[in-house]
Order: sequence, then structure tokens, then C-alpha cells
Amino acid sequence: MEMKIRQITPAIGAEISGVNIGEAARDPAVFAEIRAALLKHRVLFFRKQEITRADHVAFASGFGKLEDHPVVGSVPDYPGLVKVYRSDNPHSFENSYHCDGLWRPNPAMGAVLRCLECPEIGGDTIWVNMVKAYEELPDEIKSKIDGLRARASIEHSFGAVMTPENRAKLAQDHPPVEHPVVRTHPETGEKILFVGASFTPHFTNYSTPANVRHGIDKSPGASLLLNYLTSRATIPEYQVRWAWQEGDVAVWDNRSTQHYAVNDYYPAPRKMERAGIVGDIPY
Repeated sequence: MEMKIRQITPAIGAEISGVNIGEAARDPAVFAEIRAALLKHRVLFFRKQEITRADHVAFASGFGKLEDHPVVGSVPDYPGLVKVYRSDNPHSFENSYHCDGLWRPNPAMGAVLRCLECPEIGGDTIWVNMVKAYEELPDEIKSKIDGLRARASIEHSFGAVMTPENRAKLAQDHPPVEHPVVRTHPETGEKILFVGASFTPHFTNYSTPANVRHGIDKSPGASLLLNYLTSRATIPEYQVRWAWQEGDVAVWDNRSTQHYAVNDYYPAPRKMERAGIVGDIPY
């Protein structure tokens, strides 16, 4: 079959047919087409992929080195392949808008997510075009956040369910980092709104004479601005929503998107496996 690309929404997302990603991992020309489509559409979907874990890892590795996760860990024998299994616990870390690994000095370049088992109804995932989220900001907000930087950490997200001692150890092993509120895509040059509700607790350089006249300008003023920026991910016109079927694979550019795994299916099982790809330091 010939590879075909079907755009799903005007803002983001495309479905690719006629391709097995295991075979694409071994075909440089096909893989190059997929990579170009990813830069254009930001998230790609492949139905009915009959692949092995080795195929999954090989395909993801074509984009770059794979990364482990300090809390979840990897599948034995497949470093960088992470189980995201939900079956007996209604709690989820994924049902908030987020960019994977924002708490790292170099957040993930992207990820390849494979569906092994999904509920009959529910369990969709939403992706958001954060380039448009920045582009359509009012000019006065763009001016205000130019040069602004924000803290990102894993401590108050994954660490929240840990004991104080384990949470402190997690923070010690993965200390908070600082990123630009607006980053530049290293391949396309696009400007991207780069804050997320899951991992961004506060700005680090907001309290300046230009922004603060009195105490109420400082913490409440910064919090209101941050809440406004993180809420941009919730705008439907910037989104695509994918209803999973077993065998589906999604590939996304983590630099220019955020995503949200809808947690509406408990107690039905949902089993996914994700290969995250090491990214660059944002600028």
C-alpha cells in the first residue's frame, strides 16, 4: 500500500495509512516522510499496527535516543519503553494538560504511544497545538511574557502521593529546572507557549519593577497570568481528540504540543506502552 496522510483538524493531527511502523523503521525514505509529516501536523496516528516491542523501540529510536522514567521505570529488556497501565486504580497522572518531561533540563523531543488494550467507551487522548496557543495570544500578553521564565518540577506532581522522605529524595535526584515561557522550536523556528499545569508552579523572574508596584501585583498577579497561559491548552480550536482502538499508535512532537489522557473509563482496563525520545534544552 502507498502511504496516505489524512489531516484530521485544521489545527493539529493527521492519520497515516498504508504504513507499518516496524517496516518504516527499516526504510529511511519512508521514515523521512513520516518525520516531515510530524513536523507539519505535530501528532500522527496509525491504525491496526501489528508490531512487536522491538519494532516499537526501533521506530521510536529513529527519532533519537530513548529516555527512562524515574518513577514508572522501563519494560525489562527494552530500556525507554514505559508501561502506562490503568486497571485497578482510578487515579491518573495523565488527565491534565502537560508536556512530557517538562521537569527535565531537556524535556522529551517526542513520544511513540501504542495501545495494547482499551475500554469499549472512553479513554480518549487529546493533543493541543501550543504554537497556535502562542500565536493567537493578545499582543500585550506576548509583550509581557517576552523573556519570562518559569520553574518546572516533578516534586509536586508524581511526588504528591509519596511520603515526605521519598518526595524529598525525588526532588533531590531531579531538582527543579527553569525554562523559557516561550520556547523556539529547534527545527521549524516556531514560537511555542511552554508552560503546563502539571509541572509549572510559578514564574522565576516575574517580580520586577515593570510588573510589581505593590504586594498584590507579585504573587496574585503572577498566578493569574500563569493560570491564563496554562488554560490556553484547553481551547478546543487548538485540539485533536483520538478515540483509541487496539493496535493504534500515536507519535507526537512533544516540543510543540501538550496532551491530556481522558480518565473516564474506570474500572475498565486501559493498557498503553510509550517510548519517550530525549529532547534538547529549550531556548
